[in-house]
This record gives sequence, C-alpha cells and structure tokens, in this order.
Amino acid sequence: MSSDNTINRIALITSGGDAPGMNAAIRAVVLAAENYGIEVIGFRHGYEGLLSNDFVRLDREDVEHIMQYSGTIIKSARSERFKTDDGGREAATNLDAHQIDAFIVIGGDGSFRGADHLAKFWNGPVIGVPGTIDNDLYGTDHTIGYDTAVETAMDALDKIRDTAEAMDRVFIVEVMGRNAGYIGISSAMASGAERMILPELQKDKPLTVEALVKHIESVQRVRGDSSYVMVLCENQWPGGAVRLAEQLEDRLNLPCRPCLLGHVQRGGRPTAMDRILATRLGVHAVELVRQNQTGVMAGVSANELSATPLSDTWTKRKKLSEELINIQQSLFNPIKKNRQKSTQVDD
Repeated sequence: MSSDNTINRIALITSGGDAPGMNAAIRAVVLAAENYGIEVIGFRHGYEGLLSNDFVRLDREDVEHIMQYSGTIIKSARSERFKTDDGGREAATNLDAHQIDAFIVIGGDGSFRGADHLAKFWNGPVIGVPGTIDNDLYGTDHTIGYDTAVETAMDALDKIRDTAEAMDRVFIVEVMGRNAGYIGISSAMASGAERMILPELQKDKPLTVEALVKHIESVQRVRGDSSYVMVLCENQWPGGAVRLAEQLEDRLNLPCRPCLLGHVQRGGRPTAMDRILATRLGVHAVELVRQNQTGVMAGVSANELSATPLSDTWTKRKKLSEELINIQQSLFNPIKKNRQKSTQVDD
C-alpha cells in the first residue's frame, strides 16, 4: 500500500460459488473507483488467480453493460494452496508487486475467511462484499444472488405444481442451502409448498419418514385427491430427494417423484433487487476503502448501509425468521372438516 495512505489502485476478485449479481457488483466497484481516479485490477479465478498473477485491468468499457448477466466476468474458483501461510505470503507479495493499495473480495464466508487470512500477511484495506445465494452471512439482511435464486426455485416449484396437480403426485424438490434454509423457506412460502425440510429445523427436531407420511395422509384426507409438494434443502436427508422419494413411495399409495434443482439456482438474469443491492454494496465497498476501513464486510441492515467485522460474518449465527417458519408451518396444519357440505336447499 502507498506510504501516504492514498488509494490509487484496488485489487478485485470474485471467489467461491458464483451468484447472480456478481457482475453488477464488479461494475459498481469499477465505476465508483473511476469516479475517484482509482484504478481497478481484477484477478481472475479468485485467490488462485492472485497466486498465479492472472489479472486484467478493468475499465468502464469492460463493465458498463454487464449487470444483466449472471456469473462473473473475472471468473471464480476455490484455492486450497492459498489457505497455507506460504500461499498468503505469495499473494501479499503479488499485491505489492502490482502496487495494490486496497483489496475487495466478492463472495461468501469461505471467501471472507480467505480475506482474513490475507490480512495476516498484507496490511492494506481488505473489504468483503457479500455474494452468495445462501443468504447466510451475519451482518447483512440480504446477500447478492439470494433473491434471484429464490425466484428461480419458485418458478421451478410453480411448474412442478402444475404436473403434480394433474397427476395427484407427491414431489420432493431439493434446493441449495446445506447450512442455511433461506432459499428453502422463501421458495416454499412463495410457491405454497406443503412441507419444508430446513437445516435449522432438522437440527432441533429432525423429521422422520413416519412423520412425513402422516402429514401427507392427513393433507390428502382433508383435501381429497391432490398434489403435495415438499421443499428439501440439500444435505438434510440421507440420500437426498431421490432416497426420500423412494422411502415415501414404499409407504404411500401415491407416486412420489424427486426433483433436484442444483446449480440452475446460481444462473439466470439477476433480479432488479439483486442488481440494486449489488450496485449499492459495490459502491459502499469503495467508500469503505477510501475511509481506510479494513477487515469489514459491506452490508445492508434495515435498508441502511453497514460495516461488519469479517470474522463476525461467519462466527455469529444469522437466524432464520421464526415468524416465517410459524406462518409456513401453520398454513399446512391438517385440520378435520368440521362441517360437511349441506345437500339440503333452504325453502
């Protein structure tokens, strides 16, 4: 970093799992930096590119019309060798060789752990921008990519409901979120799914096949022949949606079908909300750099810009909304029909 603490050049990477809206964040960082006469150097393939000196200068012409595209123009990756002390030292040496004054990483908790590791060997400002579909980072209400992922899951669930209703079938739809149920609960609520299996709920009171069968049968008794859609977060059932479908079909007189959405949730045109969020956070990250802050994540809390220590983002737990859990569970509590439709006609 420059000895007079002025910021002339920022290094930027996207790291870990890609998320819709990362390109919008890249654009915001580059344009905001240019406004202050600051140059941005993008290292391709995350921390791995930082070690291999795979870099590109990012100008306005490179980023002006990229915000509508998913993925990341500077690529992303994971790097095991960066996690070592030698890797941290090598990365710091490369940053100094490029006369980098500040470092911004767009990614999730693993990427922020990497930024914290880098700060042990390099003394310039280090800022994180939350880019992950899981929405699991403490210190920000929303992460870049989450809204688009929920929209993608909801759209798939709506289509699955069509065929499930036509065939009176049970569908188990597996969504991403092995450690956090944000995509699961939001997509389940938005699509009217009858059941959700989330990490937070499995940790407290794990569901059993018997309990699921009982719930499905109760819903069928109340509504008659009908569809039943279940949202399952990945890694929350041994064997996943495929195995759960087999177990349920063995006990039910209904066809059960699994559907794994997988990496389709990371693609697609970013929603307006993700584009706006990414733009706000990208600009905020540059402002934090100019304020000489370091070791913090640029976030949004109660719609206000915030700065949270990087270590808090993964050591503190971001709680799933109890209100949303209670609403979703109460809406599909099977109830007995208290009255039958009258066949009499009043005089």
